[in-house]
Parts: sequence; C-alpha cells; structure tokens
Amino acid sequence: MHRVLAEPVIAEYEATLGRDTIKRAVEREFDRVRISGIAPAMDELVAAVGSALDLERLQGLIPVINATGILVHTNLGRAPLAPEALAAVERLGHGYTNLEYDLAAGERGSRYARATSLLCELTGAQDALVVNNCAAAVLLVLDTFAKGREVIVARNQLVEIGGGFRIPDVLERSGAHLREVGATNKVYLADFERALCPQTALLLRVHPSNYTIEGFTQDVSARELAELGARSGVPVVEDLGSGALIDFADYGLPHERTVTEALNDGVGLVAFSGDKLLGGPQAGVLLGRSNLIARLRDNPLVRALRVDKMTLAALDATLQLHRTPESRARIPLYRMLGTTIDELRARAAPYLAAMPGATVVESDAYAGGGALPRARIASLAISLEVKNPTAFAASLRRENPAIVARIERDRLLFDLRTIAPEEDDTVISTVTYGAPEIDVSP
Repeated sequence: MHRVLAEPVIAEYEATLGRDTIKRAVEREFDRVRISGIAPAMDELVAAVGSALDLERLQGLIPVINATGILVHTNLGRAPLAPEALAAVERLGHGYTNLEYDLAAGERGSRYARATSLLCELTGAQDALVVNNCAAAVLLVLDTFAKGREVIVARNQLVEIGGGFRIPDVLERSGAHLREVGATNKVYLADFERALCPQTALLLRVHPSNYTIEGFTQDVSARELAELGARSGVPVVEDLGSGALIDFADYGLPHERTVTEALNDGVGLVAFSGDKLLGGPQAGVLLGRSNLIARLRDNPLVRALRVDKMTLAALDATLQLHRTPESRARIPLYRMLGTTIDELRARAAPYLAAMPGATVVESDAYAGGGALPRARIASLAISLEVKNPTAFAASLRRENPAIVARIERDRLLFDLRTIAPEEDDTVISTVTYGAPEIDVSP
C-alpha cells in the first residue's frame, strides 16, 4: 500500500481527490488482484490505480478549456463569469452579508432589492424577481396564475429545450391546462381569440430556441397578443430563453429580440436566463408589471426557488457591467463576440510555431444557449492533423484542465474565439507535450 501511495503518478492526485480516496482506489485494485489470483507487476498495478483515479477525477467538477467555437456552451457551464463577478463572490461569500437585512433601518430587508433596482434600470421594467433558473421562473408564473386553468400557446412554440424538457410537460406539472392553437407553420390572432374562455389564465409566448420555421408561415406578434390580452383582461407572458439586453446586431449578428422590446410591446411578464446572453450566473429573471410581480413574490413557492448570496453577488456584478458598452466588454461572452479576426490571427502565430503541421483555417462559431440558432460568427481555428483525432481529442479531455475541441474532416480544430487569450499557453503546451502516446506529427 505505502509503495503504491508513494508513486509520483499516484501521489499527484492527492491535491484534487484526497488521500482517503486514493487509498480506497488502491484497496479496490488489491481486491481485484486477489480475486483474479494473478499478481501483476508493480508498474501494471500503479497504471491500473492511476486509470481508476483519473476516471474518478473526471467525474468531479473540473476546469475545461472550451475550444469548440460555441460561446454559451450548455454542457460546459454556459457563460463564463466576468472577473468582477468572481471577485464579488469571493468578497461576499466568505463571511456575513446584509443579504436580508436593512442596515439603515436595522431590521429584516429584501434579498432582491439590489438586483431588482439594476434590472429595472437596465430594461425599463416596473419590477423584477430572481429565481434559480428560467424553467423555475416559468413554473412560478404558471403556479401563481394558471393552476387548474388554461394557458393558450401557439402550436409552433411547444418546444423541447435541453435535457428533454418540453413546454407541455412543464404546463402539466404546474397544474395548468394547455390550450394549443394554430397549425405548426401558421398561427393567427383569430386562433387565440377563439380559444379565449372564462378558464383562460394566461397567453404564453415561448422562444423557439434551437430551431426556426421558414417558408409558408404566419405568426402572431407579441404586440398583437398583448393588445388582445389587454382587451380580454388576460396577462401575456413571454419566455425569452436566453434574454438579450442589447441588440446583437451591434456585433454583426442577426437581431435577437430584446427584453426591453418585449416589455415595450406590452408583455406583462418576461422570463429569461441569467447565464446565457446576460453572461452571469445561473438564474431565472422575471421582469414586468409591478402588480404581476407582486403576486409572484407572494407565492410560497418563491422560497423553494430563491437564489443564494453568491448567485446574487455574481448577478449584481454582471448587471453593473451592463451599464455601459465599455464595461460590458469585460464580460467574457461580449469579449469573445467583440474580438476581431485580426486579433484572432495574431493569437494564432504561437500555435503555428509550436505545433508541427498546424494551420489556421476559417471557422464558424455560434452563440449557443438557444439564441440565434443559425447565426454564424466568423472565427479562426487552429487545425491539427494527427493519426487518430478521436483518440487525441479523448486524451485532451483527460488533461487538467481538460480541453474540449471538435473534429472536422479527420482534423482536430481549436476555435480561438472561445479559447480565452490567457489559456493559449496552456493549450499550446498541452497539445505539444501532453498525451505522449499520441503521435502529433501529420
């Protein structure tokens, strides 16, 4: 046992897994050897324990370098946080805060006051509420306004989002009844008008996320729906999904409907995510008319869906950065969007100098997170030809930090738009000197 634990390749796992975890892995390998009755050589034993520990390390939460070209990558933690957001978490997370304490009055206060003020300032909303994710926000709205009643949704918006969650299923779980209207490709205002009845609780719009319908189509605008809601006394709710606060046409991308546009169209409540186009922590943001937000705030379910001080710290810091275009550029998502091709080309030079056979190729990056599903963002990637790209990619995913690249036409691509400049040296050294069992030569 002591000899195996002393091996350098085993001892290096102690910092991340702890000594007890390592000892258990060694004991499991000893048990396997006893059962088999075949005594392996020491190097074979150490290699087997090392493989087990490596697998265990990969099951934990570890840093990943995103070389895929997908900026808001759902599987890789969505939007990376700004340094200011991380600093706020560190500053406020290690001790006590005035989370729910009014320092001026010396009594209990609201945990959402600061975030609410910033959200209303940035969007023009009357009031705001923050919960733990956008799905929770939609669930809270349905539970508050539509339990046992009908929610009218256009058939072309009954989407399935990541993880197999479908809007009809969310409605069913909330206790609301789905009333779908229109056809898959064509929906008219008259479809909504005919569906209105005393049981109607909400008119719901849902962002189409990762798909578009083109060709012979017809849809109902949010303004038309809001006017119908005003005439009938039925609130209109819009799930914007990614939740753009600005016009992404400023970054050369197609226009993405913004939160302010939805509010200006007369939508009563707007829901969106904090960790997508906002560039902040995971959260669900609800904005809208003060009377509707007040009803949400009074729902006991809010306590089960509330966010903690660290989420609020990161969210507040991120919202502060959205106040000006200059400060917004410090949010990693917007830094990536604002990086020019010339800047990417300059960063490519050290890669080419260090990697035999590497070339620079044009690449298509994507916003990700369900936003702008077909909008390509011009980028550059380092293209590396290796004998076995699948095995080499797998080897890079086992590194620390792990590197996730993509394979196209039997070449390994490292998209520079999603690799942070401060990560360049790590990628270069890992690819050049790491994974020695893989031949990097073309």
